[in-house]
Amino acid sequence: MQAVGGLGILILFVVAILISGIRVLNEYERGVVFRLGRVTPEIGPGLKWIIPGIDRLVKVSTRIITMDIPPQDVITRDNVTVKVNAVFYFRVMEPTKAILEVENYIYATSQLAQTTLRSVLGEVELDDLLSNREKINEKLQQIIDEQTDPWGVKVTAVEVKHIDLPSEMQRAMARQAEAERERRAKVIAAQGEFEASKRLSEAAAVIHAEPAALQLRFLQTLAEIATENNSTTLFPVPIDLFAPFIDSMKQKMKEENK
Repeated sequence: MQAVGGLGILILFVVAILISGIRVLNEYERGVVFRLGRVTPEIGPGLKWIIPGIDRLVKVSTRIITMDIPPQDVITRDNVTVKVNAVFYFRVMEPTKAILEVENYIYATSQLAQTTLRSVLGEVELDDLLSNREKINEKLQQIIDEQTDPWGVKVTAVEVKHIDLPSEMQRAMARQAEAERERRAKVIAAQGEFEASKRLSEAAAVIHAEPAALQLRFLQTLAEIATENNSTTLFPVPIDLFAPFIDSMKQKMKEENK
């Protein structure tokens, strides 16, 4: 009976050991196994078994990780101090490298992103930082990705989110924008005056060639005034209209004198 009891305990012990070595990896996870301190080929998702007490399993997620870069004090090339924060996206492409090459790949990638952000933005002027943000994002992504490649980490994108300007710089930029708008308004007004003067010059040339056009325009203006204003309008009549009558009266007076 004691032998049977001892065998049962041994079987239970073996079963417990076997169960304790069972591991389940999700579809987005990979496992890096250390056997007595030495790394073995990584394992994929599903139900896996490791040797309890001998193997150590480290799970690594291969999903894209989103991380904020906290606001950084940056001095641009034209000596303007701004606060800039950003967000970057990365994922582990080679889990074994991510575990072996760096102690904490998430922390290391975050610190690298912060220092790279300050370094790159310190080489550009404020106007470029505000207007060429897409190119700056691409440059940040390229530099960080090159640095993290030995760790098996791929940086997929970097986006500058917010640029906090000093209050005096904001006022100066507002004045500059207002002056630019006034300049454009004056240029547009001058162009309008120039176009109008050209049209008036052409109209004057037509009237000079055809004097009757001035009379027609005069009558048209009178018609518009009479339509808009319910009042009596006095206007001079050209003396040329009465010339035939005057000549007739002069002729009649000459005949009578004879």
